[in-house]
Amino acid sequence: MGRVIDPTFDSEAKADVYEYWNSNPCETNFRDLNPPEKYSRGYFEAIEELRYTRDPGIHAFAQFPRFHGCKVLEVGVGAGTDFLQWVRAGAEAYGIDLTSEAVEHVRQRLRLYDLRAADVRVADCENLPYPDNAFDLVYSWGVIHHTPNLERALSEIVRVCRPGGMCKVMVYNRHSLAALYVWVRNALLRGRPWKSLAWCISRYVESPGTQALTMQEMKRILSRHPIKGEPEFHRYLTYWDTYHGKRPWIERTAYFLSALLGLDRLGWFMMIQFHKT
Repeated sequence: MGRVIDPTFDSEAKADVYEYWNSNPCETNFRDLNPPEKYSRGYFEAIEELRYTRDPGIHAFAQFPRFHGCKVLEVGVGAGTDFLQWVRAGAEAYGIDLTSEAVEHVRQRLRLYDLRAADVRVADCENLPYPDNAFDLVYSWGVIHHTPNLERALSEIVRVCRPGGMCKVMVYNRHSLAALYVWVRNALLRGRPWKSLAWCISRYVESPGTQALTMQEMKRILSRHPIKGEPEFHRYLTYWDTYHGKRPWIERTAYFLSALLGLDRLGWFMMIQFHKT
């Protein structure tokens, strides 16, 4: 008998993504994280400390306090670490995630800290359950490269943003040191050097079908949407590129390669922000 796919999902690929992240909510699956009891204050504080230690660029990119009083949608809330920052900053915060486990993490977290959000629900980033032009800011950190139709998800992000509003999105950068490591481990060292970076990332990075794009590819996709002016791009070397503080020889090699080939251009995280026309 073949696999039975939940009718909520429009493809087996999306069902695979759901199963992976529902079992491994974002920010909770680090191997070196040994947190206290699930949903306890210590559990959430351990997740938050690790997230912002490894990804210190989030605060500068998101600029949480800047959006006090604004209507903000986060697409893909994960365990809710960034989402709490929107709430704490005084935004009217809405959040969606494909998985019920992520949404439960956020609800438990809000309850623990006695905080209130406007709306948190299970939803598909390719079909956002909100009207056109609804939000001052739509934010998504490391999410839409996991959905099968990335461009559809980006179209939805733009659709629900109000004219003049801002979108902030992070996607993986295929031309990065982290992507190179994935290729070396899973292609070169396995005797199949003809396999592409994209092939390796789709099979060996997080949920099945993960994508990593080049800046040129993202520019082409964005050119098909109503965007004011040129989108801003920023890439930086992440923990995943340097293994900072963990493997000194990789860290030294990473900084040598980055200096040789373009510094932050080789960073795994590609951050993009733009205004809707």
